[in-house]
Amino acid sequence: MRETPRPQGTAGESRAEPPQPRPGCALAHTTGASGSGTPHRSDGRPPHTPRGARHTDPGGRLGTTPPVPGRPALSPRLLPLVLCTLFLTLITWQVAARGPLRALDERLDRAVVGDGPAALTELLADLGNMQVALPVLAAAAAYALHRRRRTQALAAVLAMALVPALVAPLKALTGRAGPLTAETGYYPSGHAATAMVAYFCAALLVSRRLMPVAALLTAATGIGLVLRGYHWPLDVLGSWFLCGALLLAGSLLVSSSRRRRSSAGTPSRRTGPS
Repeated sequence: MRETPRPQGTAGESRAEPPQPRPGCALAHTTGASGSGTPHRSDGRPPHTPRGARHTDPGGRLGTTPPVPGRPALSPRLLPLVLCTLFLTLITWQVAARGPLRALDERLDRAVVGDGPAALTELLADLGNMQVALPVLAAAAAYALHRRRRTQALAAVLAMALVPALVAPLKALTGRAGPLTAETGYYPSGHAATAMVAYFCAALLVSRRLMPVAALLTAATGIGLVLRGYHWPLDVLGSWFLCGALLLAGSLLVSSSRRRRSSAGTPSRRTGPS
């Protein structure tokens, strides 16, 4: 069967030409056109999310635009809290398991117990008594309330109230006897914890310039407790790391509360000395 020949144009007619683009229409597969694989904008500006501008992750895979951030790093504000927690865990484990660190601690204590003037070391140890430390904290809290720093005063009082709640379980867990007695419940030191929280909180409430004084009083209390034979050195160190974590956590909570109030539009008023 023969095919029917297609009609040919006459001599007077012009040859058929490729279709011409109509005005106002974009070509389908030209650079920058829709469907060509290259995004375009009618005003000539670069696209918002060009494919060529996508970043790749370390594995070479295409990321999103903007690039997805990597794994968040540990905040510098959290690092001291993490370190205090780690050292507290290590010391508690060594004391409870009778590890080599506990044996070294006991040898060191036997070498220094009884050193120094008895009256002075007793005075230093008494700095951790409730009758001495609590009035200092109460006076600082009253000053903070007078300066309308209620949140800080409440946080300091709460931190002191948490000291026995945190110390008592560790005493029951370890059951450590004292240097000069067979009675147990000496780790961690409650006197060292009381002194640290009271004096550091008082310094935070009154003036940060008093922080060196708080550190000196805390260290003096620990030295007096060890030299008088009331506690082993690790009892004091464990309390310091425990209370350090407590104070750092409280400071972070207070700072977070301030930022929330500031973001909510509450004006922050500086009512106390720096």
